[in-house]
Amino acid sequence: MYLLGEQPAYADVLIDRLQNIPARLLEHLSPCGPALELSATDDLAAELPANQLFILKSGLLHGCIDERPLFYLHEGDLVGLRQDSDLPRCRLCTDSPIVLTPYLRSEVFQYIHADPERSELLLQYLTGQTALLSDAVARLKQPELRSTNGFQRVARGDMLIHQGDEADHVFVIIEGHAEAFVDGHKVGDIPKDEIFGAMAVFTGEKRNASVIASEPSTVMLIPKDQFLSLTRSNAKIAHSLIESMARRIDLLNKQVTHLSSLKSGPPGQ
Repeated sequence: MYLLGEQPAYADVLIDRLQNIPARLLEHLSPCGPALELSATDDLAAELPANQLFILKSGLLHGCIDERPLFYLHEGDLVGLRQDSDLPRCRLCTDSPIVLTPYLRSEVFQYIHADPERSELLLQYLTGQTALLSDAVARLKQPELRSTNGFQRVARGDMLIHQGDEADHVFVIIEGHAEAFVDGHKVGDIPKDEIFGAMAVFTGEKRNASVIASEPSTVMLIPKDQFLSLTRSNAKIAHSLIESMARRIDLLNKQVTHLSSLKSGPPGQ
């Protein structure tokens, strides 16, 4: 079994080892009939007898889950192990010729379990494939926004960020509400689920505003290095930040325009 996409070197080594196991498992066991040849198939399971297992003698099979290609099987792989209808649907298909060597399912398992070494080989084969799939999921899954520092409960009036401080964390309000101030003037509101404190983390400059909880709140703290790593690997977080920063810049521009008009006074004065 090979997974689609780029794989680390250790996965290639494991795949090479797994490819040799089916032939060793069924060594000295006679096939139950002539090789099965198929020119192409959209669903291999529908064309195979339920009481048989097969070794893929030649050709290539693609494995799809929920119509998404995930892996492919090639020469030496064992086909037909999955038969539980409660498992997620995995469809094997091919648009090129394949040849399968058939074995009776009952005879295969009797033969394997009759010898401790063969039983151990089967266990290695199954756990090896599980490890490959788990590795693929771990590498494909986007990292979640979680803090190594945990959560902090704050009271109304508590200062979360102080203007002029170094930026070593980014914050998310899990529950509650806060307000942003520049030189003592309120410049914005920070509602639940809002990411704040990121601007100074990106620029490397000191905090340009203070943030104070306007009601009892729960805040998640994310260390600077962890947050920067997340934004590089998670486009959704990066997009959300860009939108949030754009809103705040627009709000600050309006605040500056309003303050300038107040200082200059009405026309003619």
